[in-house]
Amino acid sequence: MLSSWRRRRANRRAKNSSNNNTSENNNMELAIPNHFRCPISLDMMRDPVTLSSGITYDRESIETWIEAGNRTCPITNQVLRSLDPIPNHTIRRMIQDWCVENRSYGVERIPTPRIPISTIEVTEMIEKISAARRRQDLEGCQELVRKVKELSKESERNWRCFTANGIASALSATFQAFAEESPSSSSSSSTKNVAVLEEALSCLPSFMPFDEAAKSYLGSSSSLRCMVWFLKHGILSARRNAILVLKGLVSSDQEGLKTLLDIEGNVEALVKLIKEPICPVATKASLVVIFHMISTTPSNETLISSFGEMGLVSLLLEMLVDSDRSACEKALGVFDEMCSCSAGREKAYEHALTVPVVVKKLLRISDSATEISVSILWKLCKNEKREEDGNALVEALQGGAFQKLLLLLQVGSSERTKEKATELLKMLNLKRGNLECIESIDFKNLKRSF
Repeated sequence: MLSSWRRRRANRRAKNSSNNNTSENNNMELAIPNHFRCPISLDMMRDPVTLSSGITYDRESIETWIEAGNRTCPITNQVLRSLDPIPNHTIRRMIQDWCVENRSYGVERIPTPRIPISTIEVTEMIEKISAARRRQDLEGCQELVRKVKELSKESERNWRCFTANGIASALSATFQAFAEESPSSSSSSSTKNVAVLEEALSCLPSFMPFDEAAKSYLGSSSSLRCMVWFLKHGILSARRNAILVLKGLVSSDQEGLKTLLDIEGNVEALVKLIKEPICPVATKASLVVIFHMISTTPSNETLISSFGEMGLVSLLLEMLVDSDRSACEKALGVFDEMCSCSAGREKAYEHALTVPVVVKKLLRISDSATEISVSILWKLCKNEKREEDGNALVEALQGGAFQKLLLLLQVGSSERTKEKATELLKMLNLKRGNLECIESIDFKNLKRSF
């Protein structure tokens, strides 16, 4: 009995001794040498860099300091001769060795950081791209563009450095230079040409929005014609990148948009992206481009008629049935512009689901979608020539449009939408009777004003 008690006491002492050692280890773990700490964050430096003042900081901390507009050293207050920090490999190796020596205390070795690209390196790379472009060096250009893409993806700092030094203009100029030759040619040189163009297209979306120089290169007739060709005949990734570049261009460049309208096959290429979707991002980008095209030329019934003949109305209605909020808003925006002229409205009247689907979107998706849906209904009902049967009004009543519009006036909307809703209610009231049909689920997520 006595020996059993002694064994238990010995075990307790051993356990207490182990706990004391663990406590000491934890205390030692916190004892980081002062010269390993960043003077700004006071944490152990993971990527030590030295300024022209001779003081070493952690890269993330000092870059945040410089990006805030400071041009002096935080410790010495000296004006910095250069804003490019120099990696301090000696301190970094000492920190790594210290981490390895203290790994038994739970200290993990910091990984060797990738050295971010500098302004000088970016400038040299842009000059090399320009030189290779002038020499018509296809392989050289392709390799340099691929390197730009890889480096820009390594870190946010690399991307900012490329953007600030005008890489988008260099890539756009390269794309335009090699787009002069038609990519549809069957020659071997043209095949390499396509490879360079695909590489440039894959890199350009990362550097949007484009500056004025990039817009001028990408908005040229040769560049736009090449992008339309990629939309129709390119591989999936090239089609996706081409529509993203077009979206970034037409959203801010009216001259480029006007040039795109004159490119042969633009309607077929854009509708193909919706008919044969690649990914939701590409589909939404295509809707944005179409919206800008038809909203810029509202009186151009030929363009809207072309989209109608390609089956755009049916495709838009299909999207409205099961797409997400963003896609529905964009599809409704395009549909609204289509209904601004008689050619688009005729295609809408021909489709049996037009009015029922649009009425369903009232008060269901978002405030923006509701206002666009009211605009579409107003255009369809007000401009319907078949007054003897009034099909659009009858279908709207059967879908519950009257009650939804009344609720819309109560919950609030823009003045223009209220005017259209009021006018619609007057037109619908003439057809009322036993035609109304209401689904309570339509009002499930309605926000009350009280």
